[in-house]
Amino acid sequence: MNIQSAINRAVFAPRDERMLVAVEVKRRKRKRVPFLPTGGKGEYMTYICLSVTNKRPAQLLITKVKQFGGSAPFTRRSQWAVEQLRQVNGINPNKDCPEFDLVFDNAFDQWVASSAPEKCIFIQIMYHACQTYWEGKEGVPGSPSVDQQKGQRAQGGQGSPGAQGGQGSPGAQVGQIGGPVAQARRKSTVGLRPHHTEFVNCQSKLTGDACKMNLVLYRCKVFFNRMKKVMVSNQSRSQAGAGPRAGPSGQRPPGGSMGSVVQRASQALQERGERLGRAEDKTVDLMHKAQQFADTAHKLALKYSN
Repeated sequence: MNIQSAINRAVFAPRDERMLVAVEVKRRKRKRVPFLPTGGKGEYMTYICLSVTNKRPAQLLITKVKQFGGSAPFTRRSQWAVEQLRQVNGINPNKDCPEFDLVFDNAFDQWVASSAPEKCIFIQIMYHACQTYWEGKEGVPGSPSVDQQKGQRAQGGQGSPGAQGGQGSPGAQVGQIGGPVAQARRKSTVGLRPHHTEFVNCQSKLTGDACKMNLVLYRCKVFFNRMKKVMVSNQSRSQAGAGPRAGPSGQRPPGGSMGSVVQRASQALQERGERLGRAEDKTVDLMHKAQQFADTAHKLALKYSN
């Protein structure tokens, strides 16, 4: 069972939620409280998770989960609704980087993901989940947009007898005096519309149409990075346990060769991703040229047909 399945089973499944993606993070600038001693509860890992509720209407949630001391249990620390998420900052729109910022109504967090591909996967899935969520919100009964339309229709349909007859009674005049106040109150309660999450400094390939291929490439990169870390940790443990002794024939242990194999495979995957990106750019260019050619041919056909 991988780490994301473990978090989903321990934290979100009991709350009738479904986790979409999780990323391991560390703070770029650690928060220090002056009246607390330095140091915490020991080593811990932090995960930023994106989940959705199973109940209708569905809610999109961002949750901070921690795991202390490498123990199995996970602890849910903080949770925000997507309506509280004002901005997602990808830091660098030109290249993959592990840094990103999350700006909420009452919090501002600066994070560094464990790797750039994991951060890209998280941003990509969060972007499309937010788009789907806000599109589903439009036109739902009880949402601010629908309530605002109902309020406008109600205001347009109401009228006092005095206004229709040209001359109103004192009661009608009192109603007219209180009308603007009631309308202002109605606008303050009904006219508010939840803001959509803003994604800034994010690469276009994370928010474009060709995101599925990029997602596959990023997942492959994450897999190779994890394999590399596991191989390096196993090699260091074996060297620490066996000492600097050589093999029976004086050859080096095979751990280094496995590490080089993983490194070459990762490099080959990265080169393949770059070639796919160049092929994608060429495809878009050819599409534009084909469209221009079709437009020119159509104009020539119209010209000589007349």
